[in-house]
Amino acid sequence: MTRRLLAAILAAAAAMTVCTACGAKDKKGGNADGTSSAADAASGDAAGDASRNGSAENNAAETEEPTVAKSGDAILIITDGQWYAKYFGTAEDLLSYGAGAAQITGNGDYTVSVNAGSAGTQKEITGDPNGSYQCSGLGFAAVKVMDGTKLFPEMSIEIREIRVDGNPVQLSAKNYTSSDDNTEMRANIYNEYVSRFPDDAHNADGKLTGEFGEYSSQIVDPAAFSKWQKIEVDFTVSGIGAQE
Repeated sequence: MTRRLLAAILAAAAAMTVCTACGAKDKKGGNADGTSSAADAASGDAAGDASRNGSAENNAAETEEPTVAKSGDAILIITDGQWYAKYFGTAEDLLSYGAGAAQITGNGDYTVSVNAGSAGTQKEITGDPNGSYQCSGLGFAAVKVMDGTKLFPEMSIEIREIRVDGNPVQLSAKNYTSSDDNTEMRANIYNEYVSRFPDDAHNADGKLTGEFGEYSSQIVDPAAFSKWQKIEVDFTVSGIGAQE
């Protein structure tokens, strides 16, 4: 009886030793002393960090920085037909990624643009920087010079060419230049909300008055903007320094 009891005790002790070792291995994912599992954990952490860093680098490489308009910048302010995709010079605008601004430094030729095909815009709209989203329609468009009325009160903006995805659009009228809230200077491309010249409307030769005709606030047919990604506008600035 004593031998059987002693044998049972020894067997139980052996079983407990095996279970304890197994438990240590199961909890740490390696040997009972933890050496292998610590190396595995370090390797896993390093791999995770590398993966996260790689993702961050890829995201940074994939998307452009938003273009935020500064004082003296000319930009293309624009909305699609639904006023969903737009650019008014802020980082919050969907079309701010890759937007082309031009710092006005004097009289001369400039180009401004927006690009819905940019990686940043595609990622914002579709979730994929390589997406193929296209804007549809045209709700509003103009060339605007930030603080232009204050900086260049005599400036005139003449729009020479507009391209939709690289294709020139026919201009149905000439644009005029006027102030926007007595702060910005603006040349309307498509503005349905204006039906006659504002008080300070002018071109390179002087003041414009009366009804629209040769000049208008709508110088393009919105049908030409049925589907688009990139829009570029070439224009000429004159009159800066005319009174100096």
